[in-house]
Amino acid sequence: MKHPTEEPLHSEPLINRREFMQLSACAAAGALLPGCGETPAGPVEPTAQVAAVRGADLYSMTHDVLDGLGGIDTVVHEGETVFIKPNMVTLPWAENRHPFALGECTKPEIVVAVAEQCLQAGASEVIIGDGSHAPVLNWEHARTLDNSANLASEAVRLSAEYGRTVRLASLEADSPQWVEVPSGTYLGTIAVSSLVAHADRVISIPVAKTHSWAQLTLALKNFVGITPLERYGDMPDIPDRGVVFDHSSPRAIAAIYLDIVQGVKPDLAVIDFSIGIEGNGPNQSHGGRTVDLRDRLGSWLLLASTDLVAADATAARIMSHNPARITQLVMGYERGMGEIREERIELLGERLDDLRVPWSSAQLQNQLQSSGSGCAMRLRAGIVRYA
Repeated sequence: MKHPTEEPLHSEPLINRREFMQLSACAAAGALLPGCGETPAGPVEPTAQVAAVRGADLYSMTHDVLDGLGGIDTVVHEGETVFIKPNMVTLPWAENRHPFALGECTKPEIVVAVAEQCLQAGASEVIIGDGSHAPVLNWEHARTLDNSANLASEAVRLSAEYGRTVRLASLEADSPQWVEVPSGTYLGTIAVSSLVAHADRVISIPVAKTHSWAQLTLALKNFVGITPLERYGDMPDIPDRGVVFDHSSPRAIAAIYLDIVQGVKPDLAVIDFSIGIEGNGPNQSHGGRTVDLRDRLGSWLLLASTDLVAADATAARIMSHNPARITQLVMGYERGMGEIREERIELLGERLDDLRVPWSSAQLQNQLQSSGSGCAMRLRAGIVRYA
């Protein structure tokens, strides 16, 4: 199958025109970033690794992709507490629908498998949590694709089997306190759950989706959900961080969640490429369309890396998006948070060209603009769910 080339997704300038022209010339030559015209003295050494595993069983695939990085015990050690952050953006509405089968939320199978691997590595406690759009989440509605189990029952099972706690946390209700992390934005500092900030290890497990305000929502943007709804979700009916957090452009919101990531310093990303969302995500109600990767790749796929920027950049390439045109990735690279250059990322287990699939981009519809006081203002009505 001929796959689309990595094309621009939006008209927002990430850099000035001179830098843009230089970047475009480098990209056309097979490189991405300023300075790419310099000829390396020898073979290019990778600065990041991303493991990739294809298959049909998400449990075994999770074990395999972690083994591809050298095993979970290279990240998690005896006696450590681990916080796992899945994307549960539409879990509050899961009673009468299956957002996991629709591709809107991270699959519980992957979350459970990662939690069990952490326990096997000696973790003293594993906390699985999200803020989503409700103060309290019903984890029984976080169902596996075959409906045979849910996160609530699996947390009980794992706790009993290993004699250590697997805890499910609705961050708004269950966070003992909120910890301020520095921000270079108008916010000054950003509050995040102490369950995340005080964990020894933090793992991001997003599902691959395009996003109408952020281009892509992957391992980096996943951390918007660890902030308090009471402070940032300024809407009475469905709390929505898109009101206080400036979503006027991909750059504006990326500045916020990249500050969060730098404050939290996550240790691992596992990206769910089983069933996701393309087009105007992050969910179907906003205009996104479900993508079952088996229909395009012939199998499901998982990625894992200790470099979240490299994981997201590799995911972008698999989705036929050019990382050099994804605001959050260029910003993350420029901040020194991780790698986006293809030749510097070693893909373990698969060839990138064998994984690329067509994946429709989102049409940017940023509905918020920054007010004079630095807070965001809604430009038009409508409920928007961000994750």
